[in-house]
Amino acid sequence: MDRIRIIGGTPLRGAIPIGGAKNAALALMPACLLTDETLSLSNLPHLVDITTMANLLAQHGVGMLLNGASAAGGHTGRVLDLTAATITSTTAPYDLVRKMRASVLVLGPLLAREGQARVSLPGGCAIGTRPVDLHLQALEKMGARIELDGGYIVASVAGRLKGAQVVFPQVTVGGTENILMAATLAEGETVIGNAAREPEITDLAQCLVAMGARIDGIGTATLRVLGVDRLHGAAYSVVPDRIETGSYAVAAAITRGDIELIGARPELMDSVTKLLVEAGVLVEPTPRGLRVAAEGREIRGIDIMTEPYPGFPTDMQAQMMALMATANGASMITETIFENRFMHVPELGRMGARINVHGASAIIRGVPRLSGAEVMATDLRASVSLVLAALAAQGETVVNRVYHLDRGYERVEEKLAACGAQIERLKGAAAE
Repeated sequence: MDRIRIIGGTPLRGAIPIGGAKNAALALMPACLLTDETLSLSNLPHLVDITTMANLLAQHGVGMLLNGASAAGGHTGRVLDLTAATITSTTAPYDLVRKMRASVLVLGPLLAREGQARVSLPGGCAIGTRPVDLHLQALEKMGARIELDGGYIVASVAGRLKGAQVVFPQVTVGGTENILMAATLAEGETVIGNAAREPEITDLAQCLVAMGARIDGIGTATLRVLGVDRLHGAAYSVVPDRIETGSYAVAAAITRGDIELIGARPELMDSVTKLLVEAGVLVEPTPRGLRVAAEGREIRGIDIMTEPYPGFPTDMQAQMMALMATANGASMITETIFENRFMHVPELGRMGARINVHGASAIIRGVPRLSGAEVMATDLRASVSLVLAALAAQGETVVNRVYHLDRGYERVEEKLAACGAQIERLKGAAAE
């Protein structure tokens, strides 16, 4: 398996283009199942998870055409046409779904359009239990009959789904996305209460509106969807990735460098930028995106708590922990979203970080300098936190299992190397 080798200690300077949001694209792609016309998505990132979703949609009968690409990558992105003229299969098989949790997002669209779906229970990162029962309970309220059979969700409905009052007992991004898509073709009005408000949800809702859906309350915790008989095709651009933006912002801060993030949307990541500023980092909008600089600045320890949007995102927790490991003073990070998302702590400890975990909180005492070491990625965001720590560390770091990284970050070595990082990908096997 590939590894990444980094010689740390170089302040990063330059510009990094921000690509389309992986989490938005993974919800937008299944929306093509709701219409027999073409959904054209631009600014699509080139990532392993996107390929996995494309393979899943292809076995449902979706035709695809990559009609645009960008050698430069970043916010100019790719353009992919998806046409589900005929659904040839309503089964999402285990061998595809197990690779990525977002695969369950085909459930709502298949059920709404075809009246049936057989979807394997999903897999994905090992960061704690993320049950889909909230999705299933909501679909049952809309008239679906659901059974679990041999590891598969078997769903069916006589006629069309029916509009319903759906109030999630806890915020669920995937649940909101699945029910939002299903409701667009349901009979009558569906009200989704305690809906997730992430920018990726807003992106999906706006795309569905472009396809002819009738949705009110976009961006709020209450979504009202008046079902229509059919949706049509549309052309839509994927929102820039706020987590990629935040990760490279931390790269600038942790190396005490100065980077402009091209195509970034600062308004989508207020919770992250506010904490960076509190820690002593310079963050300012530019005509092209966002500038993040920490050259000659003292980085101070701060307290952080993950929360549903618009709070601080759990997907930025590991990256900020790496930064706090180099800060002056102590920090506390509390994880409220997933119960098993501190797996990067022992690996950061191998690099000299001083971190103690107490239940859902981690106490970090900053050190003057991290040291290079051989480390292992355990999940997507943990992998990038190790890369960030390595950029600031003295000496050589080798990050193993970087296939996790490839699920969410496009051309990470090229983008960092362009700003002065000493980083390279080592092909081939290593001790796992």
